[in-house]
Amino acid sequence: MWEWKNIYRGMMMGASDVVPGVSGGTIAVVLGIYDRLIEAINGFFSKEWKRHLKFLLPLGIGVVTSILLLANVIEWLFDHYPAQTKFFFLGLIIGVLPFLSKKAEMKYNFRMKHYVLMLIGALVVSSLAFFQPEESEAIGNLSSGMYLLLFFSGMIASSAMILPGISGSFLLLIIGVYTTVIEGVSNLQLDVIAVVGAGIAIGIVVMSKIVKYFLDHYTSGTYAVIIGLVLGSVVVIYPGLSGNATMLFVSVLAFLGGLFAAWGLGRVEYK
Repeated sequence: MWEWKNIYRGMMMGASDVVPGVSGGTIAVVLGIYDRLIEAINGFFSKEWKRHLKFLLPLGIGVVTSILLLANVIEWLFDHYPAQTKFFFLGLIIGVLPFLSKKAEMKYNFRMKHYVLMLIGALVVSSLAFFQPEESEAIGNLSSGMYLLLFFSGMIASSAMILPGISGSFLLLIIGVYTTVIEGVSNLQLDVIAVVGAGIAIGIVVMSKIVKYFLDHYTSGTYAVIIGLVLGSVVVIYPGLSGNATMLFVSVLAFLGGLFAAWGLGRVEYK
């Protein structure tokens, strides 16, 4: 059976991947489909590819649709209401942690080594908060070397997208190609889309195989790292408290809206 509700899930993941600091993998955790996503990407190259295609195709339609249609909306929100937008994602991420800990059965399965792994994961991601990359200008004339950079940037970014807590867009900012990629997508530059898309596809496949191996062989340890990565992303996304009283009030409302959205998604997705 085709899982058409994955279209809205994919749209949420695609919208988050546009945002520097927010990971599509984190949203997959929020939606309760992270394990299934990893399984489907790996299973697509098996004899059961048709079953996994029914999961992946609607998800892919949602991701692509969201990136094409919502990229400008997300950029506008970050240009005009950056703190409020980040507080919404902050509430969304914090709100899913109880569901994630329940899924991992922390109370019964976690030992001291798992909490150490969680701490390491949190420190790795939170350390990204110390990077302050400056957004570079879009590169107009693309050389063969630039195409190669875009390809490997796509691989690196998509590998990060698979991991909760690590933002592919933020890594593109650090590399210095974020503006080039976003403008390429917005302006439908087929050469940029094709090169970056190829890198993204390969990166997703390779990283999903690595994650699946650890989920299969070290389930509790992998969940510990995932929870740590999600916790660390809170530090990266947190915008601080600034602005007038009205904007602070709106930030609180946005945060509560994110918590409520996570609670609602948890009720629906984590049945």
